[in-house]
Amino acid sequence: MKTSLISILSFLLVLLFSLPAKSADSLVVRKLVYQVDLRDDVNSFTWTQIQKGFARAEAEKADLILLNMNTYGGEVLYADSIRTRILNTEIPVCVFIDNNAASAGALISIACDKIFMRTGATIGASTVVDQSGEVAPDKFQSYMRGIIRATAESQGKDTLIVEGDTTYRWVRDPRIAEAMVDPDVEIPGVSEKGKVLTFTASEALQNKYCDAIVQNKEEILLKQYGYSNYELKVFQLSVKDKISGRLMGTALRAILIMIIVAGIWFELQSPGIGFPSIAAGVAAILYFAPLYLDGLVQYWEIILFVVGVILIFLEIFVIPGFGIAGILGILAVVLGLSFALVDNTNLSFDFKSLEMIDEALVLVVLSMLVAFFVSLWLTSRIGVGKGIFRYMALESVQDKEAGYVGVPATDKNIIGKTGLAATDLRPSGKIRIEEVLYDAVAEFGYIEKGKNIKVIRVESAQLHVEELK
Repeated sequence: MKTSLISILSFLLVLLFSLPAKSADSLVVRKLVYQVDLRDDVNSFTWTQIQKGFARAEAEKADLILLNMNTYGGEVLYADSIRTRILNTEIPVCVFIDNNAASAGALISIACDKIFMRTGATIGASTVVDQSGEVAPDKFQSYMRGIIRATAESQGKDTLIVEGDTTYRWVRDPRIAEAMVDPDVEIPGVSEKGKVLTFTASEALQNKYCDAIVQNKEEILLKQYGYSNYELKVFQLSVKDKISGRLMGTALRAILIMIIVAGIWFELQSPGIGFPSIAAGVAAILYFAPLYLDGLVQYWEIILFVVGVILIFLEIFVIPGFGIAGILGILAVVLGLSFALVDNTNLSFDFKSLEMIDEALVLVVLSMLVAFFVSLWLTSRIGVGKGIFRYMALESVQDKEAGYVGVPATDKNIIGKTGLAATDLRPSGKIRIEEVLYDAVAEFGYIEKGKNIKVIRVESAQLHVEELK
């Protein structure tokens, strides 16, 4: 019995030592790192990329999001949206500034938990400028100063104990962040008065706006986070998301607004429904669809736009003159296009959205004015001269020498005859004379249905009538 027990133990020991030994790395939990690129101007496309990338990282429970950045800045609206998305995610976010983090890029970087910069990279210069590169009014600068200070403050404070005294110091000094926007902010040894602050990598490291200078992403993951076993996934947008993101660009939105206005204008200049209506309809769909999919557009904004277009057509084709319906139609179209650009829920706007309404209104109104004047110019050029516009109008002439003969469409003997208005004449409509219907135009004012009328003249095959009192 004793011999059998010894034999069994010996067998188990041999079996144990024959098993392959596990490496230390295999015992370490594999980390999932999601890389999201921001290597373009900050706009609708990059916002879509950040939004979708962060959502995917959260769905797969990533351990870290690495923002790979190289940007000269972009639109404040989308920069603020990206900043807010970073601050609200529970996954740690670090940024690797490959080369530039200027303007809006600096704001986004400051929102990240860790900032890493390559040698030669820069961060700063966040002053708000307009489309022409000119410094924007102080109203916009004040807003930018506020959000960049708040972003720096969101990183909290470090607790320091010096000679028994406890003090607190900002992880990222909000005054330094403000100096990146306001040239009037002076910080001794950091920024000069009259100059907007921009840090090199070494300066950012010295002033706590960079956690380490690295040369590649692998160095961040291995040396800074200690990830010896990790999986790096690079997020890529789908074709649908790429198209949606591009359609939300400010420049393209302005072009779509101009196509909508020009399409309506040219449709009003020609009978029937043709290419201008189709172009305006397609432009309206391309304008609203990406905004709706992104959650910016509510149903009431689309309905407001459609009602505005209907009122304009009613004013021109049904209601005489140009009055309340036309004005309300234009106002509804402008507001529908403008509010579609501003985030809201059931007519509820937050302070940030209200700040952006004036920017949206300026974009829409300027685009509509440009489209209107360009349409007027094109209308004056069609069929004139020897350019390309000459072929957009019918130039054929029905000369008498070619055999064309004008035949009166209406007998002149009808002048002086009386009858009844078969429809309202506002000013055009139909009349009935001796049980025959004619198209007619009221000479003065409007004539209601059933009133007695008299034909006073015939001009261009058109009966002109007046009401018999």
